[in-house]
Amino acid sequence: MNPIAAMDDTIVALATPQGVGAIAVIRLSGNEAISIVNEVFKGKDLSKQESHTIHFGTIRDGEKILDEVLVSLFIAPKSFTKENVVEISTHGSPFIIKQMIQLFLRKGARLARAGEFTKRAFMNGQFDLAQAEAVADLIHSDSEAAHAAAMNQMRGGFSAEIAALREQLIHFASMIELELDFSEEDVEFADRQQLQGLVDRLQEVIKKLVDSFDLGNVIKNGVPTVIAGKPNAGKSTLLNALLNEEKAIVSDIAGTTRDFIEDEIHLEGLSFRFIDTAGLRETEDKVEAIGVERTREKMKQAAVIIYLFDLAEERLEDIQEEVAKLQEGSIPFIKVGNKMDEAKPEILEALKQEDGWIFISAGQKENLEELKDQLVSKVNMQEIKAGNTVVTNARHYESLIRTQQALDNVTNAIVAQIPGDLMAMDIREALHYLGEISGTVTTDDLLENIFSKFCIGK
Repeated sequence: MNPIAAMDDTIVALATPQGVGAIAVIRLSGNEAISIVNEVFKGKDLSKQESHTIHFGTIRDGEKILDEVLVSLFIAPKSFTKENVVEISTHGSPFIIKQMIQLFLRKGARLARAGEFTKRAFMNGQFDLAQAEAVADLIHSDSEAAHAAAMNQMRGGFSAEIAALREQLIHFASMIELELDFSEEDVEFADRQQLQGLVDRLQEVIKKLVDSFDLGNVIKNGVPTVIAGKPNAGKSTLLNALLNEEKAIVSDIAGTTRDFIEDEIHLEGLSFRFIDTAGLRETEDKVEAIGVERTREKMKQAAVIIYLFDLAEERLEDIQEEVAKLQEGSIPFIKVGNKMDEAKPEILEALKQEDGWIFISAGQKENLEELKDQLVSKVNMQEIKAGNTVVTNARHYESLIRTQQALDNVTNAIVAQIPGDLMAMDIREALHYLGEISGTVTTDDLLENIFSKFCIGK
């Protein structure tokens, strides 16, 4: 269906979560939104009321009163979608909600598709595509950092940077295009040295945005944090202590945990996804061996590893050998000595002479705050705290990578003194990928893919 044509319809959907609640909000948007509701509303004449006003009354299906409601009016263009919007606050009974929506459908509305309210806001110029996607991120943000990143993007921080980059590049693109009109005179309007300077500046900014995606990914999805170590080192006890609940089975029998257990906590505005894994050891038990292999896979996928050492049972030489193996990997890890209250004094003293150790007692919940502080320090939060743009969207990341590649081609063209018509193609390609981010360049398939991931009432 043509997205522009579809916007002539008036749409309706439940804007609050499904299920029983104190109240529910039903939203309508479109030219006929006010008239459709007014036809079944007993109270003031909604067609004569001002925008941004709320009115008490009843919704009636013929003589049957469905519910007492509050009706909020938002008259175009002063609404989220820039269309007429009506929001009906009703009691949160699934039966009432169903009856009302069916009533509005009979009166001429149609059910909204996923993300269609936000899509209409974008199509009507309320904001650009990157800001529209930030609406979904804001709804799903479950930590302070995710909320801050989504708010910055929704308020246009990321879009402003992309627009500035694109505007500078458009100027040079127009100069190159002008050269093509005077190709017979061999005139050069676009100074190649200035163009190279611009490309270098663009690449510097884009590289910073691309590099921020690692941080953006953990902000949006949480920091995957694996708790690893040998059997009976206290991994499940530590998980339970961090979560403050009995999530994992704790036993003196080595090899109790045979698969990974996952849960999350929030520290300093960040979500950490803790994964308790099977103990690392050689085993002939087929089930436990599968768990050990999964542990190694999870360790490869982790952003941070909490590696637990049993100070009451392990030998100093074995501990140091295990640390040396961990240092060969590329994943940050925290050396944690557990059971400090039962530790052999000579081992404890020897390890205190080394840097980077944290000593805890998971069973007694001692020194866990120091461990949490160390975890937070592993994530560079300065970018988000400073209000800098952080890329959290994989689609934006892909477009930025492609922009980098197109600009590399422009540089190669300048160095090789390639004719302007070929260079213009590379510049247009860079502009295309930057335009995909903000929605300056779109296709119906792209919009459908983006907004289909939204919830129905948004």
